[in-house]
Amino acid sequence: MKHTLGELAALLGGELQGPADLYIEGIAPIDQATPREITFITQRRFARLADQSRAAAFIVSQEYARLARPLIIVAHPYLAYARVAALFAPPVRRWSGISDLAYLGPDVALGQEVSIAPLVFIGAGVRLGDRVTIMPGCVINDEVRIGADTLIYPNVTIGERCTVGERCIIHSGTVIGSDGFGFVPQDTGHVKIPQLGTVVIEDDVEIGANCTIDRGALGATRVGRGVKTDNLVHLAHNVEVGEYSVIVAQVGVSGSTKLGKKVTLAGQVGVTGHIELGDGVQVTAQSGVYHSVLPGQTLSGSPARPHWEWLKIMGHLPKLPDLYKRLKQLEQKVSELSARLKQENEP
Repeated sequence: MKHTLGELAALLGGELQGPADLYIEGIAPIDQATPREITFITQRRFARLADQSRAAAFIVSQEYARLARPLIIVAHPYLAYARVAALFAPPVRRWSGISDLAYLGPDVALGQEVSIAPLVFIGAGVRLGDRVTIMPGCVINDEVRIGADTLIYPNVTIGERCTVGERCIIHSGTVIGSDGFGFVPQDTGHVKIPQLGTVVIEDDVEIGANCTIDRGALGATRVGRGVKTDNLVHLAHNVEVGEYSVIVAQVGVSGSTKLGKKVTLAGQVGVTGHIELGDGVQVTAQSGVYHSVLPGQTLSGSPARPHWEWLKIMGHLPKLPDLYKRLKQLEQKVSELSARLKQENEP
């Protein structure tokens, strides 16, 4: 696949500095690009490599417009990189039609150009939209609904009555619709609470590998439009995730918690149950959130607290050994002074 530099500049809406007819065959990192590939600069440490790079051309911001190399100048180089990478990305390989080695239950409805690979199980009453792709080893249980253009990678399980929207991507090993963790403690053990709800995944959601999204105890666990999750994320029963939120690897969200729109949970964040995080909340890595949070706040630490407060605490932590030593010295001096005053005041 080839595109001229002029075509790429037009696609990105960028300013072209260089030969419009220069052919580009791919995109690569600045230190690995060949004379047939374009690269990009988003940070100054990469700009220092420009003179040594063999790349045919560069995607840059206005800050680097003076580089003496073929350039496409854009407002957001990282976004431009994403668009060019999508242009050169190889298409996902799809099984042509429905494999004879797939099982389809009764009353299954298929849209146009559906792709179902070998060793897929499709339960009764499933509805698949146009151009849905289901790769090998997937289990799609009874009465599941999957919207058009959704891509499901190998070995995904979707439980009965769950719904997945359009243009979603679900990576390998993910389980949607497993039972929520609900038990009533008794002296003789734990009585299971039947999990009667479902999971609703809205449009344009991408779910990473080996994630688990539990069905609601009653009602739905819901993942809003445009949400992106990394690998190894767990959403418990009746969690609600607002539109365009981002959840990074190894995050756990406890039951019945509500995340607002555009919430960001960084790696290994833990969120307790039955609380609400408002729109735009950001929680930094390895933090533990145990109370509701107003919109727009940034939290850090465990227990989580305002980020500025956490930074102050972290700034003081390295000083604690010295402060402790000084405190013990002061205590000793105070003790000595008290003893001396007591002696001087004795008759």
